[in-house]
Amino acid sequence: MMDVVEEVRKLILPILDELDLKLVDIEFTKENRPILRVYIYDPKGTTIKQCEIVSRRLGELLDNKDLIPYSYILEISSPGLNRKLKNKEEYEIFKGRNIKIVLKEPMDKKNVFTGVLEGLEDDKVLIKDNDKLIKIDLDNISKARLND
Repeated sequence: MMDVVEEVRKLILPILDELDLKLVDIEFTKENRPILRVYIYDPKGTTIKQCEIVSRRLGELLDNKDLIPYSYILEISSPGLNRKLKNKEEYEIFKGRNIKIVLKEPMDKKNVFTGVLEGLEDDKVLIKDNDKLIKIDLDNISKARLND
């Protein structure tokens, strides 16, 4: 299953680069009916038209390569307003967005921080709460969710 995700990543990145979009995540599940989900992001707002273009172009490449040799559903969508952040790269992708972070261990006697995501630096997530810059160790994050 991981091979499919990595191969899809290789196929989709040039398409997204050309359209000035970011790849957020790829999921491939084989439950009742296999589903390949790809989440894309445009900081100016991801549109249905962008999802359609990416779906058509990626679908053609997948059909030509016969990467998934059985019937499956291809879904291309935006990550959603209140997306849970799953990987390190997303802290850079979603810079400037409001975020809520729940910690494993308290920091400054607090377990929950909210603010504007400023990115990632040396495995520390940077958020701005009012005028204060807060640095949170990536390893200490239990949950991080966009909070718009």
